[in-house]
Amino acid sequence: MKNVSRIISILFLSLLWSTAPAQNKMQSLDELINKTDPAWPLVQKWIDSAKNKVEVLGFDSVKAREVLYNTQVSTYSTLGAVIYNSGGMMIDNGWIRILGSGSPRLNRSVSEWNKGKTIKEFGDKPDYLLVADDAVGGFFAINYGAFGKDLKNIYYLAPNSLNWEPLNAGYSEFILFCLDSDLSAFYKGLRWATWNQFIADLDGSKSYSFRPYLWSGEGTDIDKCTRKLVTTEELFRFNLKKQKELYDSNTPAAKTEQE
Repeated sequence: MKNVSRIISILFLSLLWSTAPAQNKMQSLDELINKTDPAWPLVQKWIDSAKNKVEVLGFDSVKAREVLYNTQVSTYSTLGAVIYNSGGMMIDNGWIRILGSGSPRLNRSVSEWNKGKTIKEFGDKPDYLLVADDAVGGFFAINYGAFGKDLKNIYYLAPNSLNWEPLNAGYSEFILFCLDSDLSAFYKGLRWATWNQFIADLDGSKSYSFRPYLWSGEGTDIDKCTRKLVTTEELFRFNLKKQKELYDSNTPAAKTEQE
């Protein structure tokens, strides 16, 4: 019965992919799955020699094909390889969550997570693509024009500033950064004293929200802030809302009105 259900799923996905809207000009799975020079063997070598703890999450092959198609990236690329060969990756006991095709531990795929945020429909060209986030409410995205001229570089929506900050690195370099860099230095001021006691069993679809807000003057010492688990979805939308409020309040027009 299980095999029959799986065959039905594959047939359904094949029909879905073959009838995709022509206006989106979406590449087929055959075009996206690179059989001669896929990136995953290289990524696997990086993982095997990683300095930081990394957990590659299991995945469903049918789901991985669906997410790869919906994201429209090739397995020749590092992003496509991560999607096609993993449910995602948990770095440093799950402090950083790199999105893949989704898994029970990280129940968010790249394509599904971006729909309704950076794209309206699968096949749309995003101005930026969300690809990872962390337990403290920071978000990583590939720039496709939203943040500057450095296309395909990674930006970080920092929870202590609500600014999209450039990492001056592409997606492959970002993966290497997660695997090999000193994350304690990067997250200086964003890790409370006992953070590692709370992260190992953290649901990858939840993040910590802090009061006072980390971007406020009262929230500069994270050990003095109270924290609460919320859905990552809720926190992302909240941060964007607050980001806009802060931007609007700092525009010349707003400052003139205040004066």
